[in-house]
Amino acid sequence: MAVNGGRSRGVRRPTLEEVAARAGVGRGTVSRVINGSPRVSDATRAAVEAAVAELGYVPNTAARALAANRTDAIALVVPEPETRFFAEPYFSDMLRGVGAEITDTEMQLLLIFAGSDRERQRLAQYLAAHRVDGVLLVSVHADDPLPDMLTQLDIPAVISGPRSAAETLASVDSDNYGGARSAVEHLMSRGRGRIAHITGHLDVYGAQRRVDGYRDALRDGGLGDADELIEPGDFTEEGGRRAMTELLRRCPDLDAVFAASDVTAAGARQALREAGRRIPDDVALVGYDDSAIARHLDPPLTSVRQPIEEMGRAMIDLLLTEIADRRPAGARGRERHQVVLATELVERASS
Repeated sequence: MAVNGGRSRGVRRPTLEEVAARAGVGRGTVSRVINGSPRVSDATRAAVEAAVAELGYVPNTAARALAANRTDAIALVVPEPETRFFAEPYFSDMLRGVGAEITDTEMQLLLIFAGSDRERQRLAQYLAAHRVDGVLLVSVHADDPLPDMLTQLDIPAVISGPRSAAETLASVDSDNYGGARSAVEHLMSRGRGRIAHITGHLDVYGAQRRVDGYRDALRDGGLGDADELIEPGDFTEEGGRRAMTELLRRCPDLDAVFAASDVTAAGARQALREAGRRIPDDVALVGYDDSAIARHLDPPLTSVRQPIEEMGRAMIDLLLTEIADRRPAGARGRERHQVVLATELVERASS
């Protein structure tokens, strides 16, 4: 008996509680450090890592995942057609930021498209089986059922931009309102007085905020409301071309255009050239995103830079926090983080 007891003591692994006691922190803090949560100070992280090293604590990944109902997998869900994902730089930049941040964790990243009803139904079945620990939602429309489904399933989630001002999920976004204002103020400073706006999908809150920034900048600049100068778009090149053609028909005296994306601006540029309008001599043009497209257009496109890769990194940080600090949905209540990152106007020859 004594030999067996001694052998048991000899092979017993240090526990999470013992690591916590050695580091002088709580068990949850140790768990956050081990799981890579950003919600730990550098000093606390160092203390926990030192305790882990001193005690020789080795996390049993498989057992920990099973006991905590964990999969060590995160899904990046894009509720858009695959064609749009591969056509627009926004998505590749977002994926690059997410991928760079997740490499320092034990998590696996799954890319899932849910642009059709069938794909959404398949995704719902997949998520209901709790095969991932959390979800990143990119490009969410106001009527998208996925965010509410995630809430009902009690799956931690972060979205790239709130659905409205009353968003209940954690979100990361750029300052769409401020970015739009800076674009219009720049055009006004260049003496432009008939400034049109080609919007993005207006069921996307970020696109709505860009319209708000555009309107307020015109009003504060003494140019008044300009409903006739606003034309709906859809963030695509063809949508930009169609919208620009309609604006030229309706407002032939316009002298500037603020497009809701660089891809949209590329379509607008095509329509302007087809109409014989010179850029920027006749019509100044400003886009949004500051993607590679902006640099490669002729002339190079002035654009509002939103830090898309940084947004992807911030989304991972928030999601890891949600996963590491899980409580029942009702207990979490309104404790959702809404992160808004600054934008920057990058001036080029098009304006």
